[in-house]
Amino acid sequence: MWCVFCLITGGFILSGLFRGAIQESLDDQLRFDLDGLVAAAEVDGPGHVTLENRFADPRFERVFSGWYWEIEPEDQPPSATRLATTQAATSLPAVAQPETSRSLWDQTIAPQGLVNGDNNSQWGYAEGPDGQRLRVLVRHIALPRTAEGIEQAGRFRFVVASSVNETETDVLRFNRTLLWSFAFFSLGLLAAIAIQVRVGLMPLRAVSEALARIREGRAQKLEGEFPAEIAPLATELNGLIAHSSEVVGRARAHVANLAHFLKTPLTVLANEAATAPPSPLADTVSRQVVSMRRQVDHYLARARAAGALDVLGSRTDVAASLGDLSRVLTRMHLEKSIAIEVDVTPALAFRGEREDFEEMSGNLLDNACKWARSRVLVKAAPLEPGRLVLTVEDDGPGLPPETRVGGIERGKRLDESVPGTGLGLAIVRDISKLYGGTLTLAEASLGGLKVCLELPRSA
Repeated sequence: MWCVFCLITGGFILSGLFRGAIQESLDDQLRFDLDGLVAAAEVDGPGHVTLENRFADPRFERVFSGWYWEIEPEDQPPSATRLATTQAATSLPAVAQPETSRSLWDQTIAPQGLVNGDNNSQWGYAEGPDGQRLRVLVRHIALPRTAEGIEQAGRFRFVVASSVNETETDVLRFNRTLLWSFAFFSLGLLAAIAIQVRVGLMPLRAVSEALARIREGRAQKLEGEFPAEIAPLATELNGLIAHSSEVVGRARAHVANLAHFLKTPLTVLANEAATAPPSPLADTVSRQVVSMRRQVDHYLARARAAGALDVLGSRTDVAASLGDLSRVLTRMHLEKSIAIEVDVTPALAFRGEREDFEEMSGNLLDNACKWARSRVLVKAAPLEPGRLVLTVEDDGPGLPPETRVGGIERGKRLDESVPGTGLGLAIVRDISKLYGGTLTLAEASLGGLKVCLELPRSA
């Protein structure tokens, strides 16, 4: 927009300069013609001059050519200045009249709005023959006597005029050429700017694409060659990514150490309470140890998932993770002969840590195997851009609609006959929320419970 504005402003300036140059050239030509006219004029009688063929210019000979001159005596009233240029012998007294160029034919020039100039001259405009607009130069000159019998010099008004129509035509032609030239120049300039911006920003687009690959888990750092102007940015970004990974790694190590230090005393307390004689104290210790284990497992999973969100480049192969989990859980529930069927869209990937995905999908599969009679169906497919859905179904008793909401509450157990802590679905819900996912319960096509888990998908 600024380029177009500058071009338009420059066009007006150039047009004004050209018009001024044409006007100045016309004024110079009028000065030259007026000087020649004055030099050629000689007084040969009272109020009368003659040029004696010393001012011959074909422009002033052609009728209504646009170039005119006029010499008018100023020593007597205009009403008495009527004298033919070629006067026949007569007995009537001679009266002077204006001398005019042949191009004026029988008309005269009446200047208007005269403005004083240099050398006793005046500039103005006039209405000329054939509707022409004239640029007029007027100068008052006292000519010396040049013939016998003339007692004193005569004072005359010399007028030279030229039509400005040709000037306006030249200006219009120049403006038209200028318009087309600037139009093509503007298009070329805008195209050059577009190419320059596109080519100049290609390294930044490469950085953006590299960051997208890191965010989607397809790369661990910015890769590729960057120009000298962008190379420091790429270096700093790689350093920031490495520092972030290091910080998250240390935080995970601290959380794992804390969990280990807590689990060991809890295990000791649980064993002591189990081997101690039955008593209210032993029962209280056992219940509190179980509760503390639940809390440690729950918050350990949340801390690990929250730390994973700050690490770029996390990507998990869904098919490989689900395949490993199905084999492990099949062996864990060998006594029930559970058949776990896995159906995963090829090349499907979760945008997050493998441990978090296995934590969520492992809890879902473990719950399904606990409640299933003989069959568990696992499916994973892509949804809208950037999302995937994981569904786990079983052929167990399922859940009534009114109890499905309570089924994912933390520590909520719907059947005490089945071993567990009641934290499985709650942990899945909390971890999925950290990734922007959702967890819903529905009725399965196999007759049991269907759990749908939506998560971010990696390209």
